Amino acid sequence: MKESKEDKFVIVIGRQYGSGGRRIGRMLAQSLGISYYDQALLAEASERLGYSPDIFAQRDEKRPSFFRSMLSLNYGAPVMNVGQQTMSDEAIYALQSKVIREICENESCVIVGRSADYVLRHHPHLLSIFVHANDEDRANAIVKRGEATDRESALELAAKRDSQRQDFYNYFTNRESWGKAGNYHLCFNSSMISDATILTIVKDMLKLPE
Repeated sequence: MKESKEDKFVIVIGRQYGSGGRRIGRMLAQSLGISYYDQALLAEASERLGYSPDIFAQRDEKRPSFFRSMLSLNYGAPVMNVGQQTMSDEAIYALQSKVIREICENESCVIVGRSADYVLRHHPHLLSIFVHANDEDRANAIVKRGEATDRESALELAAKRDSQRQDFYNYFTNRESWGKAGNYHLCFNSSMISDATILTIVKDMLKLPE
């Protein structure tokens, strides 16, 4: 049965680094039979919609430096080339947001990161989630992925990435609320709550059948 515009829903996931946010996002998308988007897949989607994939492929969740931001805002200094066009960090963010909104006009989906909870804050069927985890589990996950060799360096990397994500979110949304429970519909500690339980809770929130 074709999904009507009124039936479309979107799940957006913010996450601590190493907490399993992407794993949980993929699990939800697969279990619910909807599309999953992270940075790489948003880049592919942007190309299908007629935009350069570079707006996602070459940008991570990092706010522009103070110097670059001032140049961009005050002098129109170029920051990045997208095709033949030169764009500031703010213009790139605006275009990323446009792509995300266009995707969600056409389908139900799961989107990880990119401050999608803010971008889609007016979506009538939005469910925003934040995933966090215990330090030990985050460190183990980061080491297992080969991004660090030991617990100490893994936790240093996690702290750095979390700080970058927080700065990105707070800068572009003008909110000081990344990772704060009151900013999301649901917060999950993936060290304590199983994927199966998360799926059950999400289905209940979306009023979907078990």
